[in-house]
Amino acid sequence: MAENVFKEPPGGRWFLIALGLIINLCLGSVYSWSVFVNPLTKHFTDIGQSVSATDVLLPFSIFLATFAIAMVFSGKYIEKYGPRKMAMAGGILCGLGWLMASTASSVQMLYPTYGIIGGLGVGIAYGCPVAVAARWFPDKRGLAVGLTVLGFGFSAFFTANIATYLIGAFDVMSTFRFFGIGFIVIIALCAMPLTFPPTGYKPAGWTPPAPVAGAHVTCDFKREQMLKTTSFIGLWLCYFIGCLAGLMAIGISKPVGSEVIQIETAMGSFLVGFFAIFNGGGRPIFGTLTDKLTPRNAAMVSFVAIAVACLMMITMAGPGATTVYIIAFAILWMCLGGWLAIAPTATATFFGTCDYPRNYGMVFLAYGAGAIVGPQLAGAIRTASGSYMGVFPYVVGLAVLGFIIAFVMMRPPKPPS
Repeated sequence: MAENVFKEPPGGRWFLIALGLIINLCLGSVYSWSVFVNPLTKHFTDIGQSVSATDVLLPFSIFLATFAIAMVFSGKYIEKYGPRKMAMAGGILCGLGWLMASTASSVQMLYPTYGIIGGLGVGIAYGCPVAVAARWFPDKRGLAVGLTVLGFGFSAFFTANIATYLIGAFDVMSTFRFFGIGFIVIIALCAMPLTFPPTGYKPAGWTPPAPVAGAHVTCDFKREQMLKTTSFIGLWLCYFIGCLAGLMAIGISKPVGSEVIQIETAMGSFLVGFFAIFNGGGRPIFGTLTDKLTPRNAAMVSFVAIAVACLMMITMAGPGATTVYIIAFAILWMCLGGWLAIAPTATATFFGTCDYPRNYGMVFLAYGAGAIVGPQLAGAIRTASGSYMGVFPYVVGLAVLGFIIAFVMMRPPKPPS
């Protein structure tokens, strides 16, 4: 058993985190979809088709829904075939989705190509580096998982700028093609070293802590056992509310800036990229908080921050209040990114790692639900109230509800029999 304590993969376990971050930079390119909306609309209009904004946004929604659903079913295959093979398979499918989208002769063809095939690939690959990080870092699980998913949050900052350049230099369909080829090559190469640690692995010099409230459990839950716990229900609801509240606010970042704060269009576009830095940075920050404060307390900190940011907008936002707008939305983007670290870390902390990919697949459905409901709910509130400012009171209410659920239900479960 002694060799398991010290044995690490070639390049060290931190090298696996770097590879996972790069893989997620590719997978997170879905968040740069807004860059493609206008060029795609123009492309299909130029070839004689009538295309609405809703038509061009639908591939994005289909992608996110497929992504979340695929996470549920891919978990057991990560255990069966290993993270290397599954990450490579997911990367190839993701790239194929982009490649096939480059041949689309109508916007409807983007639904099965980019939306379903691309989303399926991301859903298969996404859980692999996360599961690897959770197992190689029992001592710094939140930080490791947060750094791994950091790439997904930062992706739009890079891929949106790359896409903008390629669309200008070539055209939108060529950009799909370049991205597809690039993702297949990069993800396949980065996936090759991914592996789980040997049974009984412990980092050198680390002793598992004695079980205390919120600390790493010594028992492992199978998915069927996890689903019966109050801890799972609380975590799922908090994850859903965190994503729903965050995405409701984040989806209106640019229109709030232009319509309410009345900043210039160029400045608004720059700030969306600036906010993406906080979305990425929130993952290791809240991952570390989850390690230090327990998942329950990190979740409550997140909901307090969301409520404070929205109250700032409600009470202080208006024409010229640029500083308030920047601070409030930086917090909101950071908290949404934070939940992409709190939830996977809490899953491993509460339920162990023996069935982690399948367990987190079920938990991740909360993100998919929030990603679909949040932006549409924000649009409905805008239509009903006549202003995007009507969204913020609802987000405050959701944050209060999330805080209560976290306080009551996000506690370590009793060991399974």
